[in-house]
Amino acid sequence: MDGKLRIADREFGSRLIIGTGKYRSFQEMARCLEASGADMVTVAVRRVNVTDRSKESLLDYIDTKKFFILPNTAGCYSADEAVRTARLAREVGLSNWIKLEVIGDEKTLFPDNFQLLEATKTLVREGFVVLPYTNDDLVTCLRLMDAGAAAVMPLGAPIGSGMGIQNVSNIRILRERITQVPLIVDAGVGTASDATLAMELGADGVLMNTAIAAAQDPLAMAQAMRQAVEAGRLAYLAGRIPRKLYAAASSPLEGVVR
Repeated sequence: MDGKLRIADREFGSRLIIGTGKYRSFQEMARCLEASGADMVTVAVRRVNVTDRSKESLLDYIDTKKFFILPNTAGCYSADEAVRTARLAREVGLSNWIKLEVIGDEKTLFPDNFQLLEATKTLVREGFVVLPYTNDDLVTCLRLMDAGAAAVMPLGAPIGSGMGIQNVSNIRILRERITQVPLIVDAGVGTASDATLAMELGADGVLMNTAIAAAQDPLAMAQAMRQAVEAGRLAYLAGRIPRKLYAAASSPLEGVVR
């Protein structure tokens, strides 16, 4: 592999980031985290008890010596709400990093990019390392990058849909234009081939949750995703052959004795 994933002032050995929701049990979640090989896991601040640590929480099942916790603002529908949630995560000692989500539509869970940009600007001014979840729109991603986002995280498809990357061309364009910060595909992955494709397109990383947690065998899928991300990255670095309309002989005819 070509080295570590660098975001802001940290390096990560794995380019796979996974979520902690939807598992059948905390124990299953912990096993899948280990099997995935991930270094960073994302936790929804509003869905865990961060104030009363005497009660059982998924945080009790995450080994912070192995995994870097990335709090997220899932469930927030305005910039103000997302900013308050990020501040809470920092105040209780989770992190000054934040996966920023500001949802604009309840059915599709598409982001509200206007509110997202405003929240990014506010949190960057307050010293947060901001990783915003957005759509695969170049203009929005460029504006987020200019606002100080430490990475941009476009969706491949709607959250939890499992449809895989729906607009390959947009991801290609983003890879070409987003050069100052990492590009991480976030949402829509359904199986290992989706993760591989994201990496083959040049993404610096892939973030997923449902694809592993809701699989028939989550542990096996976590292992598959680990290998898929590694294979896709290596294939991207290797450089695929050009696509051609017609055949090209594997054994050239030059030098063949007739």
